[in-house]
Amino acid sequence: MVLKGWRLILNRVIFIPQRYVLGIMGLFALANSFTMRVCLSMTITQMVLHSESSEHIVGETCPDPQYVGMMNNTIIESTTTSTLLERREKYDWNEATQGLLLSAFYYGYVLTHLPGGLLAEKFGGKWTLGIGLLSTSIATALTPLAVSLGGAVGLFIIRVIEGMGEGPVTPAFVLLLARWVPPSERSRFGAMIFGGAQIGNIFGPYLSGHLLANNGDWANVFYLFGGLGVIWFIFWVLLCYSTPNTHPFISEEEKLYLNNNIAASGLHKKLDPVPFKAILRSPQLWVLVLAAVGHDWGYFTMITDLPKYFSDVLKFNIQETGLMSALPYIAMYVFSFIFASLCDLCIKKKWHSITTGRKIYTTISSTLPAVFVILASYSGCNRVEAVALFIASMAFMAGFYSSVKINAMDIAPNYAGTCSAFVNGLAAISGIITPYLVGLLTPDQTISQWRIAFWTVFVVMVGTNLVYLIWGSGEQQWWDDVDKYGYPKGWKHGLLKKRRPDLEKKVVYPKHDHSPIAHD
Repeated sequence: MVLKGWRLILNRVIFIPQRYVLGIMGLFALANSFTMRVCLSMTITQMVLHSESSEHIVGETCPDPQYVGMMNNTIIESTTTSTLLERREKYDWNEATQGLLLSAFYYGYVLTHLPGGLLAEKFGGKWTLGIGLLSTSIATALTPLAVSLGGAVGLFIIRVIEGMGEGPVTPAFVLLLARWVPPSERSRFGAMIFGGAQIGNIFGPYLSGHLLANNGDWANVFYLFGGLGVIWFIFWVLLCYSTPNTHPFISEEEKLYLNNNIAASGLHKKLDPVPFKAILRSPQLWVLVLAAVGHDWGYFTMITDLPKYFSDVLKFNIQETGLMSALPYIAMYVFSFIFASLCDLCIKKKWHSITTGRKIYTTISSTLPAVFVILASYSGCNRVEAVALFIASMAFMAGFYSSVKINAMDIAPNYAGTCSAFVNGLAAISGIITPYLVGLLTPDQTISQWRIAFWTVFVVMVGTNLVYLIWGSGEQQWWDDVDKYGYPKGWKHGLLKKRRPDLEKKVVYPKHDHSPIAHD
């Protein structure tokens, strides 16, 4: 009864299009998910024991500006640190162990991508996504307890659980976008929703830096972001729905508009089983996987290890590290809307095709960031130059939201959840590899060691982009809608759906088109 009354109130007072409500709630969803994902990158710098040293190797390590005069404050620092240790234990974890802990999230994240996409297609994106993020929020709030009980093992396990909760987020949102957003608006909505990740990357480090300043308790970071996730879930359940046709207070005008302009047949009828035999044989999907791997290799290196670079190499204090870590994502967030608007405008005006647009912005988001990361590694201890180059790198990486991130709904609007899960799940393996690899490559936190780590980023991002430029596509694939396109010539792997004589159609192959056309 209460829920019905709430819906009646919303029906009268909410006058903005419901797809924009979904977009705004999606922005907050991604913001919450990324604050919970990246908060360990900041807190781990305060959870571990550090040995103070004044040693500075010219050209290999940077001088610590805070070391000057430190001896004058020894008594004060010692007292404050002692008080902190009484409240919260610190741990003797080396760089390799820290890298393993930072990668733990992605073990769970990879595991639930494909199941999350399948669940979203079966039960709807609303509940798959909502329950996933709720479980991550609860696990985040329980992180201090897990660490106190199990140390590194407890932290690893709870981070895997958090990753499992977030695994369905991207495939569920891609499916929601495929069923809520017309093609001419997808880049803009992709930037709005997935750009929320940058809001999380901005406020996560920034707020963490304030909470951790002056020996603040690192547990408060997990309590804050876990609590915000629970609050988001309540609003999500009340305001958002899996399709326009199941939404209780959408206007008839908007519902008609969406039904007339969205290609996903799953909006109107029950889908056939996922055509795995065709999906796994699709070159366009595998090329998209490689492009996503390349982007994620650079992106996860930045969001996971950039705070450590600012803190351990450039010697920013924890509050400065929070601010410096946030600045690149402010640039990325702003540029995501600039690139999305340009992409949507060019597609709407037919200045270039969807395929061309995806390739342009994939190149922008891969090649240019890789170049700026390398330049940053050669800036040495020039902190202003290094930060400026990292900001430029992340700004151009924003083109990802107008390209690879939404490309799954171009090639498969009906099975966007499964395809997005497949692409993002495999690409997220980068999140497992990169933190641990960086930990192995940078045992002494020297500039030359970090330069090697950044060169690996360059090679992977540029190499995968070249593959996508050659074979990438923005066109709907035949296996996404067999009733519309039929089977390609030479297909020898059986039917993708159960044979129904009453609906069978004869397949005719036109002379100048690789896609068959079905006729009654």
